[in-house]
Amino acid sequence: MRWDSRQLEALAAVVAEGSFDAAARALHVTPSAVSQRIRALENAAGSVLVRRARPVVATTSGQALLRLARQTELLGAEVAAELGADDDARPGGQEPGGGRPDSLVTVPLAVSADSLATWVLPALAQVDGVTFDLHRADDSRTADLLREGVVMAAVTSQTAQVQGCRSTPLGIMRYRPACTRAFARRWFPHGPTPEALDAAPVVVFDRTDDLQDMFLRERAPGARPPRHHVPSTVEYEETIRLGLGWGMLLDRPTIGGLHDGTGGGITLLEPDVVLDIPLHLQQWKLRSTVLDRVTAALRKEATRELLPA
Repeated sequence: MRWDSRQLEALAAVVAEGSFDAAARALHVTPSAVSQRIRALENAAGSVLVRRARPVVATTSGQALLRLARQTELLGAEVAAELGADDDARPGGQEPGGGRPDSLVTVPLAVSADSLATWVLPALAQVDGVTFDLHRADDSRTADLLREGVVMAAVTSQTAQVQGCRSTPLGIMRYRPACTRAFARRWFPHGPTPEALDAAPVVVFDRTDDLQDMFLRERAPGARPPRHHVPSTVEYEETIRLGLGWGMLLDRPTIGGLHDGTGGGITLLEPDVVLDIPLHLQQWKLRSTVLDRVTAALRKEATRELLPA
């Protein structure tokens, strides 16, 4: 079956931008034109491809075509970059570099907030000629975005290989339960007992953050403590430093002051307890030099910054 490239482009834009109007602005066409292209693609596929909600979401059939759209876009951009670098192909002796930088390839990636705040950005800085569309999600949920065709690669804690992808172990992110000394004296005078963990406020990143609950399930099954939701890595740590609650902090010299003795009153709930999260890089099985360069940079930086798997 032959697929219309403009219709695939419209599908990718609608899902990426979240609405038909926003997709129209991104594509520099009218909303009616976007709607017509989506309808035509749905007629060709014989099924509904998007749920017209806010934001627009691809259906199961739509996800398959969205992956095709992303792959077509990536490979097309790579060809454009090759043609742009071919001096012999320039008409009239046009000098290289004289036009707009339209040949930059965009790579959508799914990463967690902690990975984004620590090691992912230094990795991406090593890749030239690429723009990035970063999607932030919990490590356990980034693979869903890969499965849905929204991203081409994902840093994920999911070990099961996503269909149509290959998976590479990256390393381990280690967390420790921590709070201020004043908080520990108030809420844990006899240590982190099940009763104390049920009563003491806990800081979680967002409603998909399961790190604290993993610790609670082990130490205090059934506990339902009061929760602060703080969906920002820097402010999450600051919330713990200010004594509003306890939470899982990254075991890094720059996070929480756990190693250098300058933690501003931070202490560990249980010094011998660690929570290790193994990370994997899952990416499409696609012959793409750009995607290979991106994933190679991620693997290299992960080797430097993460604990060995």
